[in-house]
Amino acid sequence: QVQLVESGGGLVQPGGSLRLSCTASGFTFSESSMTWIRQAPGQEFEWVARITHRGQVTGYQDSVKGRFTVSRDNFRNTLYLQMTELKPEDTAVYYCVKSSYGSTDYTYRGQGTQVTVSS
Repeated sequence: QVQLVESGGGLVQPGGSLRLSCTASGFTFSESSMTWIRQAPGQEFEWVARITHRGQVTGYQDSVKGRFTVSRDNFRNTLYLQMTELKPEDTAVYYCVKSSYGSTDYTYRGQGTQVTVSS
């Protein structure tokens, strides 16, 4: 049974930083590409960043390029999202997703962690 648990969200001022973590279990993490998605109030899911199973290839939504960095530790079964230069429009619930690289199937996702960027 796929289990994904996100943590690290919170309230941060514009320009600040946060690091999100996602601990995975119930599947072979090191063999799975992973994706971070987010959902702002009243909006659809939006993919943010993705990474292949060994971390050799990453991709970013244009709106976060140069500010967010996705990484993973396959020994700890953990996915990360380092977020810097945060903007109010980054406010959303962030989810990690087990999915094929580039897939928009977000079935296997965690419960999410809230990120609020506000002064």
